[in-house]
Amino acid sequence: MISIILADDHPIVRQGLRDLLRAETDFHVTAEAQDGLEVIELAEQLQPDVLVLDLMMPGLGGLEVTRLIRQRAPGTHVIILSMHADESYVFEALKNGAAGYILKDSTTSDLVQAIRAALAGERFLSPPLSDQGVEAYFNKAKGGELDRYKTLTTRERQVLQLAAEGRTNAQIATRLTIGRRTVENHRANMMRKLKLRQQTELVRYAIRKGILPQT
Repeated sequence: MISIILADDHPIVRQGLRDLLRAETDFHVTAEAQDGLEVIELAEQLQPDVLVLDLMMPGLGGLEVTRLIRQRAPGTHVIILSMHADESYVFEALKNGAAGYILKDSTTSDLVQAIRAALAGERFLSPPLSDQGVEAYFNKAKGGELDRYKTLTTRERQVLQLAAEGRTNAQIATRLTIGRRTVENHRANMMRKLKLRQQTELVRYAIRKGILPQT
């Protein structure tokens, strides 16, 4: 059996995905998650064959979750689900280790194909996405200015998302099980590295980076 974790913050979406995957006799959904931080804990514990992951997750976004999963559960193949066909998102997902990128308006067979392709060591992009489009984006972006986000530590990235979601330092400390003073230090370092000064700037930055959904 192929073990799968489903991660999406909308229960109705998870139900639809679960019903779709159950039609495949060798697929088994072992767990579900609705928060990015929860996903990492589950993947580390269960080490599933496949993680089907929404791009926009509360707690920690899908791009950062993908990067961490490749480190902490290297045997798990990550398939990204997204409403966004922007090549920048696709490029970042693949660079972080995703094996596939599926648009949410794709045909139902695309997800099954992506899972089987990943297990065969292949990459799958649902139409109209293409390797050529991603390569073109890479060539265009190459040589551009430094992405300051890449200078952040893993913990600073976690604090960034939770702070952008409007969590207080105390709430972030509880969610990450670290001290409030530690959160304050991470938050100050993160804001300094990104050259941000106010909460509104932080929120706008998170939206531009695909960490928070556009409203």
